[in-house]
Amino acid sequence: MPELPEVETVVRGLRDKLVGRTITSMWHDWENTLRGLPPTDFAARIAGQKIEAMTRRAKYIVMPMNHDILMVHLKMTGRLYVADAGAIHGADRWVHVKFGLDNGQELRFSDSRKFGRVYLTQTVEAVTGDLGPEPLEDIFTEAIFRERLAGRSKVIKGLLLDQTFVAGTGNIYADEALHRAKIHPLRKSETLTDAEIAALYTSLRAALADGVNYEGASIQWYRKPDGSAGESQHHFFVYGRDGEPCHTCGAVIEKIRVAQRGTHFCPVCQS
Repeated sequence: MPELPEVETVVRGLRDKLVGRTITSMWHDWENTLRGLPPTDFAARIAGQKIEAMTRRAKYIVMPMNHDILMVHLKMTGRLYVADAGAIHGADRWVHVKFGLDNGQELRFSDSRKFGRVYLTQTVEAVTGDLGPEPLEDIFTEAIFRERLAGRSKVIKGLLLDQTFVAGTGNIYADEALHRAKIHPLRKSETLTDAEIAALYTSLRAALADGVNYEGASIQWYRKPDGSAGESQHHFFVYGRDGEPCHTCGAVIEKIRVAQRGTHFCPVCQS
């Protein structure tokens, strides 16, 4: 957490507030959050740069500016929001980076666990490395999905969590996609039939698209930039529903550990 839908929601919620704004200053109190330059150099270089766009790559928030690119990874507990300078926000007790804006507001990064990262870079690829394709883009076709599966031998839940295989999918939406495709999370990838691969491709995209439409899942720390909760958690088929009846067949949803992650599935629908 957060995963692709949550990060996409943050991007959409902040785009109108940030695009066209110029960063005037930077404050920080946790040096490890900042990456790319030493803090003093980071602050000096970013001051005066205008945010020209706001996009997403996998789980990274990407803000191209007129000279560099500002990127944020929320990790487990990060929150990114805009507030008036001097105004008190509910998440301020964990704020570790603030960017002053030319309209008197601030872009604030709050992160209680301090795992989140804020990057200043000249290319997105310098940060994202060998991440896999974006699963919701039109160029991510079923044929490409099949090609990426070919020759792999890995538990399918673990493969979906592998960011070099496909970018942006995490624990929640992997569970949801596998349930929709009626595939057990412990199945080995090389055992999937052609029909199952087609179903998983469709289900993965559908689970992520629904997550975006419902503006993410506010299960623990995630909130939209305005502080309100997403709605995805109210529409899950299996995630977080262990001990409850399956919406499809009525069997009790079970929880096991796969790839070191809590994993939810229906023992009947996904047998």
